[in-house]
Amino acid sequence: MKNKIYKDRFEAGQVLARILKEKDIADGVIMAIPRGGVVVAALVSEALKLPLDIIIPRKIGAPRNPELAIGAVTQDGTVILTENEYLLQMAGKEAINKIIEKEIHEIKRRMIMYRGNTDYPDYTGKIIIIVDDGIATGFTTRAAIMSIKKVMNPERTILAVPVAPAGAIQSLDEYVDEIICPLVPEPF
Repeated sequence: MKNKIYKDRFEAGQVLARILKEKDIADGVIMAIPRGGVVVAALVSEALKLPLDIIIPRKIGAPRNPELAIGAVTQDGTVILTENEYLLQMAGKEAINKIIEKEIHEIKRRMIMYRGNTDYPDYTGKIIIIVDDGIATGFTTRAAIMSIKKVMNPERTILAVPVAPAGAIQSLDEYVDEIICPLVPEPF
C-alpha cells in the first residue's frame, strides 16, 4: 500500500475488502473484534456478502496499572498471559483470577447487549475471517483466535487487519492459516 496511514476505518475496511474479495470465499463468516474492528469488518462483510458476527476478547490489565496489558481473555475462558514471569508475580495469581472473572462477566454482558445472546450459530467447517482495526500487543487478537478455534472448529482461519507491527504479525502467524495486513510500518 502506497499510503503510510489510512484516512479512517472506512478506508482501512475498503482496502481489506478489496484484498479479501480476490480470494473468492463463499462459505465463510466475518468475525469482528469490537469496537473499532466492527466498522472495518462491516465493510468486509458487505463486500464479500458474508455474515458478520463478533467475538469480544478483553485485555487483562495489571492490577495496579490496568493500562498495562498482561494478557487477554474470552467468554469461554480462553486466557492468554504474558510470558514475563516478573509481571505475573507482581500482579499475583489471585488478583489476576479476579480480573479474569470480572472481564468474562463484562464480555457476556456485552455479547447479550450487542448480539442478544452469548451462543454462536454452528460455524463448524467454515472459513472464519477475524477482523480488527489494528493490533498492538496481540494479546486480545490471539485470545480471539484461540477461542474461535476451540469453540467454532473452523476449516480455516484468516486474520485480516489493516495495520500492525511486524512483531505482532510474526507472533500470531502460527495461530492462523493466513494473515492479511497491508500496512506494516517500520518503526510502528
